[in-house]
This record gives sequence, structure tokens and C-alpha cells, in this order.
Amino acid sequence: MTLPTLDRQQAIQRRTVIVLSSGQVLGGIAFGATVSLGALLAADVSGDDALSGLATASVTLGAALCAIPLARLAMKLGRRWALTLGNLFALVGIAVVILAAALRIFPLLLVGIVMIGAGNAGNLQSRFAATDLASPRHRGRDLSIVVWATTIGGVTGPLLLGPGEIVGQAIGMPPQTGSYLFSLVAQVAAFILYIVALRPDPLLLSQRILASSANQAQSEQRRDHPTVARYAMFAIAGAHIVMVSVMAMTPIHLSHMAQDAHGGHATSTDVTTLVGVTIAAHVAGMYALSPVFGILADRWGRLRVVLLGQALLGASLAFAFFMNDQAGGVMIALVLLGLGWSASTVSGAALLTEATTPALRTRRQGRSDSLMSFCGAGGAVLAGVIMSNFQYSGLAVIAAVVVVAIVIASPLGRTRTA
Repeated sequence: MTLPTLDRQQAIQRRTVIVLSSGQVLGGIAFGATVSLGALLAADVSGDDALSGLATASVTLGAALCAIPLARLAMKLGRRWALTLGNLFALVGIAVVILAAALRIFPLLLVGIVMIGAGNAGNLQSRFAATDLASPRHRGRDLSIVVWATTIGGVTGPLLLGPGEIVGQAIGMPPQTGSYLFSLVAQVAAFILYIVALRPDPLLLSQRILASSANQAQSEQRRDHPTVARYAMFAIAGAHIVMVSVMAMTPIHLSHMAQDAHGGHATSTDVTTLVGVTIAAHVAGMYALSPVFGILADRWGRLRVVLLGQALLGASLAFAFFMNDQAGGVMIALVLLGLGWSASTVSGAALLTEATTPALRTRRQGRSDSLMSFCGAGGAVLAGVIMSNFQYSGLAVIAAVVVVAIVIASPLGRTRTA
């Protein structure tokens, strides 16, 4: 089969980024709804606030379990089949969550959320798919554009809580699950999009292009920096555990704040509105400025932007510690938390890709996603225990230890181009 010219390859890359970005918009709706509702549903169905962190843990656990298998599938069959399988997992998971809420079965609820998390593993892989055909000087930009696209779906998901509740009641859905109806439609659309439009497959095409030039393959092989790659994986996982642990407990913290503000008589609408707006602002922080961080990573260097992310995470934790009794302070903390996560993961993913030879790239990307998600799952579980014993401010202090560790280890991430 004839390989595309350079101009044609660039055109394919532009089209691939558009398709991946569109898929992220659709996939982000389910992610945003699950982030907002998961903890509340878990607390409601289980009857125990201490178990609310298991919802976020289940999302990240599902992503962790499927990250490596989806990466291996991508290596064999291409990104298209890996992404569509992730969408299929999410579709089944949404249906299971609705059923579990109706039957009031807590373990079944967690199973459904785990499957939604498995779908999120596909969404995570999309950002690496954006780098398959990207030129080295535009890797950060292209990756961050796909990450940015999640803003639309991720912000829309939490904001659909109110309308979803109205629609859900109208058709007899269980309480607090109405917004998952919108997620179901979005996942079906994403499934069709990847099947139809992600052609040619970017990973398979990049493998063919690389295989066509023995000299290029040897040149790429010499660029492998395993120590830098390991640091990039550590920075990504560390930023994720900080973000997930604080974010997982925020809906419960805000719920208690709403009850205190209304003398213990806050309605479910009062709670879902406060949680929905705050989480929407957080998700906007996670994704809205990712192209800025991607461009900065290309121009300033990957490692400098990783450290910028740690500065933002530190500022977030300071707000969470000193202003945790004010809704505005918590919202600022969550926005900064999202921005710090974005800077760290966008630049960290670019650093990981750049530090790894193409033969090992997809495998390490899968391991990075798996490690990140496993750490997030553990962080979400521990966050519930920590907040029960040390409150929200204590959680911020403990999360700061991870930020300090990433900064101390930063010399390991230095290369000539990092």
C-alpha cells in the first residue's frame, strides 16, 4: 500500500484530531455526570457517606483495569477498535447504574460505575492517539486540543443534572439518574463516530510510515529515555491522585455545607445545584486551558510545565485548607485543582511520548494510564477515610505531600529537549 505524502499525512492528522476531539466532547458528558453524581448516588444507595468515595474509586479502577488491555488491542488492531470498545463498556455501564439505582443495590452500582470508568480508559487513550501522526514540535499542541475538547462534554455533564432530573422524573427513571439518559445518547453517537470516521487508523498508519524507513527507526530507537519516561509516569499519576482524592470528597463536603446553610433542611435541588456548578467549574479547569499548556510545553519544555502544574496544585490545596468553609473558596480550589492537573498531565503525556521509542510507546502509554487510574482509585478510597478523620482541610495537607514529591524528583525528568 502506498504511503501518503507529507502534505497528505498532515491532512490526515488534522482530520484525526477533529474526529478525536468530537469523540471527546461526546464521551465527556458521561464522565462529567458520573463525577458529579457518583458520590451522591453511592452515599444515597449505601446509606453511608463514608462509602461515597468508592464511586470515584470505581471510575478510576475501571480505567486502570482496561488501560493496558485497550493499549494492547490498539497495537494489534489500531486505535479505532480500542476506542469503540471503550464506548461499548461505557454504554453498558450507564444502563447498569440506572438499574442499580432503581433496585437500590450498592454493589451493582459500583459495577456499573467501574464499566463507565472502563469507557473512560478509551477517552484517555484518545490524547495519545492525537500524537501518533503528530510532528515532534506539535505533539503537545495536538494532544492538548483533544484534551481540551473534553471541556464541552465534561462541563455539560454536571450542568445537565437539573434538566436530567426533570426528564428522569417524567419518564419514571430512578432519582438522580436522569442525566445518564443524555450520557447514553452521547455514548452511542461517539461509538458511531469512531467506527465510521476514524479512518485511516492513526496508529496503524504511523507504524507503516516508521517501518518504511530503517534509518528513521534506528534514529528513534536511540532517543529512548526510560528514566525520563518513568518520571513522566510518576508525575502524571501523582497529579491524578491529588486531583481525584480532593475532587472525590468535594460533593460530600459541599452537601454538608448546603445543609448547614439551610439549617439542615436543604433540598436535593439545593445540593445538586451547588455540586453541579462547582464540579462544572472544576472540569472546565481540567480541560479549558489545556491547549495553552500544550503550546507552553512545546515552547518552554515539558518539564517546566509539569512544575507549573505542581504550583497550581499547591495553590489549590492552600485554598482548600484555608477557605474550606466558604463555597467560593472551595470553587476556586477546584478550578485551580483542575488547572494543575491539566498542566501536569498534558505536559507529562508529551514528555512520556517524547522520551519513549515508537516500538515501546503504546505499551508505556497503556501502563501510564493504568498506573494513573490505579493511583486515583486508591486516592479516592483513602480520601473518604482521611476526610472522616481529619476533615477536608486535613485531606488538603496530606495531598500536598504528593505535590512536594513530584517537585523533588523533577531532576529525573530532564533531557536535552524536555
